[in-house]
Amino acid sequence: MPIQAIEPRRLYRQIADQLRALIDGGEFTPGARLPAERELAQQLGVSRPSVREALIALEVEGVIEVRMGSGIYVRPRAARAVESASEASAVDGPLETIRARQVVEGELAALAAQAASPALVAALAEAVDLMEQDIDAGLMPLRGDRLFHLRIAEAAENAPLLRVVTQLFDERNNPLFERLGRHFENAANWRAAVAEHRRVVQAVAAGSPDAARAAMREHLQRSHDRFIANWPATDAAPLRSPDRIAP
Repeated sequence: MPIQAIEPRRLYRQIADQLRALIDGGEFTPGARLPAERELAQQLGVSRPSVREALIALEVEGVIEVRMGSGIYVRPRAARAVESASEASAVDGPLETIRARQVVEGELAALAAQAASPALVAALAEAVDLMEQDIDAGLMPLRGDRLFHLRIAEAAENAPLLRVVTQLFDERNNPLFERLGRHFENAANWRAAVAEHRRVVQAVAAGSPDAARAAMREHLQRSHDRFIANWPATDAAPLRSPDRIAP
């Protein structure tokens, strides 16, 4: 038998597989409530973000159900979606993606500040204005958000870096990111993100690479933290999703 290449599994998938095995083994029966996220992280010896990504993956698969203000419960086996499970296993975790963006886009913001021009500042401000317009209309402001981050990347005049940023941003289209967004992306959180975008614009306009780098990193860190906040106590008024983002 030929030797097969060993494919490393993402940490969140290992956690999801272990929790699924416990459920299938009867440790948690249908209708049972899972331990709190923090408790799971302590028992497994991993971070809360990794547990959050694993739980979202299991929710996409139909293994568990998140009930706002109540907890996370096991669903009947018949509720599982085999196709969703296969799709979810092939993608990167959304929180992992945000951390990667923080590394890359912080430096790109610094480069944008070095190349700052009135045209670039106006283009960035236009993208943020578009975000606000969509929020006011009850829409997820993904058009303006994507435009903003790609314009920052374009300022570096480096095609490979632009491709990286485009690919990382468009991970929002994967099922884990979309499901996580349903829980945490609302008008209040998006308005906070708009304010963070405006601070990046101000730093670029000032021609300060250090300030631009810090503002972008802070924005992506706050985005990350919003996604690992406690599960909302009640369903916040959701924004309507626009068409899926296309490269």
